[in-house]
Amino acid sequence: MKRYARLLSGAGLVAVLSLSPAVRAGAAPLPGGPAAGGNRGQELPAIPSTLKARADACTPASGKKAEKEDWSRQRLDLEQLHRHSTGAGVTVALIGTGVDPEAAGLSGRVTVRGAAGDDCVGHGTFLAGLIAGTGGDSPYLAGVAPDARILALRGTDRRGTPAPGPVVEALREATAAGAEVIAVTVALPSRDAELTRAVAEARRAGAVVVAAAAPDPPVAGSGETPSRLYWPAGEPGVLSVAGMLPDGTRPEGSLLTSGIDLAAPGAGVVSGGPRGDGHYLGGGAPVAAAYAAGAAAAVRAARPGETADAVARRLRATAYPADIPQLDPYAAVTTVLGASAAGGGRRAAGPVTVRETAAADRVVGRATVLVMAGSAAVAGFLWAAYAVPRARARRRRAAGTDAPDRAGGAMPRT
Repeated sequence: MKRYARLLSGAGLVAVLSLSPAVRAGAAPLPGGPAAGGNRGQELPAIPSTLKARADACTPASGKKAEKEDWSRQRLDLEQLHRHSTGAGVTVALIGTGVDPEAAGLSGRVTVRGAAGDDCVGHGTFLAGLIAGTGGDSPYLAGVAPDARILALRGTDRRGTPAPGPVVEALREATAAGAEVIAVTVALPSRDAELTRAVAEARRAGAVVVAAAAPDPPVAGSGETPSRLYWPAGEPGVLSVAGMLPDGTRPEGSLLTSGIDLAAPGAGVVSGGPRGDGHYLGGGAPVAAAYAAGAAAAVRAARPGETADAVARRLRATAYPADIPQLDPYAAVTTVLGASAAGGGRRAAGPVTVRETAAADRVVGRATVLVMAGSAAVAGFLWAAYAVPRARARRRRAAGTDAPDRAGGAMPRT
């Protein structure tokens, strides 16, 4: 029995030692942000990226205000970033649904071209707040570069539907205006020759071009077939940005695409809108692209001597390592890069996703239960291997002492 006890004990130790590293790894929080669900309690209306084709009303004003800083600003460490750069002196051209120039936190720092001052959808104004908003009377909701200026340009119709023509025109206007950063927050499913030329012209003029890696997923039953690459994010030299959750995973239903350079917060993000001073929740690759554009503005303000390509390399090289590098504006502004790092990270060649940890967490949870159950079982076996033989031996000794004499008499006690 002692041999069996030793074997069981050894097996139990091997099981515990082999599983415990996985448990420890699973328990460690992802650096740089809170656990998933960082916006619990912030019950705010969602900001749409497009409006229904037959609807007449624009997005209504929000009657609710956020009561705390959301997870995305904590994740990007904006409080620390603003001690080093606020994007002062930099103009960010925002190509989307337009921007309300009098929106809370943006007043006095928005220039509009054409119809871009009429943001019926509200999505562009929401994104402008993430790039350069001061937060208004909610300073904890400031953008990445709150002293930068916004040049608002339309890349969609009034209801938020994008098309190559408006995006090309907006890119050329941004280039002519000398914008140091151009954020294209729409994603087109096919390449367009004029769009390719407009992007190349912007880059030659010295602009950092940032684009959403993919659009919002199509509505079920719409008949739309998702692409594997979107434009202008797929153009050479453009920073392609995808959204991520607080735990680093892609939002559920995100469209798979290739060529992603960076991931940034893209779910449960809080910002303002074009009507009133209330707040909304938004997400997706356009939100992530807005955050990356704000980071580019912060870098350009802090390091005015760096070229646009150097700024893009810096954003990639200083990102938090993951399947898709995760944007870190503070590191981008403050890190001194060596020659090798200045070469920048490489764009992912094939379809990729941010590392998914939910399944691993479930496995780790089951492993923890199994370890606890296995430990209890091992302890039970060890107790049985020790206690049961001793109990039997005591019973045999007791029985042998009190048994009647074979000759018919009782055995004398000693």
